[in-house]
Amino acid sequence: MTTNIEIARKIAEVNCPLSRESVHALADIVVCKKYRKGEIVLKAGEVCKAMLFIEKGLLRQFYYKYDKDLTEHIGYENGMIICIESYFKQEPTRLMVETLEPSVVWELPKAQIEELASKYDDIEQLYRKFIEHSLIESQIKADALRFEPAHERYNKLLRLHPEILKRAPLVYIASLLQMTPETLSRVRSSLL
Repeated sequence: MTTNIEIARKIAEVNCPLSRESVHALADIVVCKKYRKGEIVLKAGEVCKAMLFIEKGLLRQFYYKYDKDLTEHIGYENGMIICIESYFKQEPTRLMVETLEPSVVWELPKAQIEELASKYDDIEQLYRKFIEHSLIESQIKADALRFEPAHERYNKLLRLHPEILKRAPLVYIASLLQMTPETLSRVRSSLL
């Protein structure tokens, strides 16, 4: 089993180098949660109180619109999941997070990470990188949906996140790319 120190090092390795002291401070606040496939990690109406670092597994962030289930984001190993508006405003979210595989997730509680960011410059930089990455990913997705045809959106996902295409159910991939499963099938068959 991964220790808090090992996961703090992993978070730093993936995102931003940290001093030994900062790694230990981060290790003191991270909380390990294990989930079975299909479990809800965050429900609509709850407040997002932590950023989630995925050690193992596949998670999807989604919402309902007109009784239709729409996928917003899919994350996997070494990725972060955050419902950014709920997290910063500390208001209930309309998004939900569920596991698509058995998963090990480490919570970085908002109050504690912000306290560490005020004490340690390198943790402040790490925290900023988390937020920057989340915002950039959101902008890339929004631009792709606005400006790119279906086959370009699929190719971008293939290039940037091939793990999603290997592991996520096609219905969620189609929803993530904002296309019907039939369109996704046509796009995939045209690439063969």
